[in-house]
Amino acid sequence: MEKPNSPSCERNRDPILAVLRQHFADRQRVLEIGSGTGQHAVYFAGAMPQLSWQCSDRAENLPGIRLWLEEAALPNTPEPLELDVGGHWPAQRYDAVFSANTLHIMAWDEVEALFAHLPRITTGDAQLAIYGPFNYDGRYTSDSNAAFDEWLKARGAHMGIRDAAEVDALATKSGFDLIADIAMPANNRCRIWQRR
Repeated sequence: MEKPNSPSCERNRDPILAVLRQHFADRQRVLEIGSGTGQHAVYFAGAMPQLSWQCSDRAENLPGIRLWLEEAALPNTPEPLELDVGGHWPAQRYDAVFSANTLHIMAWDEVEALFAHLPRITTGDAQLAIYGPFNYDGRYTSDSNAAFDEWLKARGAHMGIRDAAEVDALATKSGFDLIADIAMPANNRCRIWQRR
């Protein structure tokens, strides 16, 4: 198979890396949920060699991720894990969790499952970083996000841009407090939570 390629990963990787360099500077083990193509993992693990960057995704995406990891041949990217948020989760614990452009693709009950599992797979001082579009007070932050949400819902009724307050409520219930909400290019956000 050909190595998968996501142009959006190429566009957003440097702004995300700037945030992760600050917030994951003292981290050691990162679980990436929904690694997609694997492009982010290779870029971030290469730039932050102190991190063990654990990719995970649904089974159908793992072959593409492996192609990126094998080509990069980095010492800090272990074999990707199969992870469906509604199914089996790893037994290991991580002091950081990262996910990009996933919450608006998952069904809401899958978003709930993601946050519900966090206490079991994170250390007591873990940080969570999520990148993507968010609504605030039930409103879109831009016309482009409104159009994107319409496009998502045409693809699947379960998809849609999530409201920041609703996501924060799930994080709070799982023992995580919001510590940063950073504006990113293309009307996205990088939101960081700290485990209590």
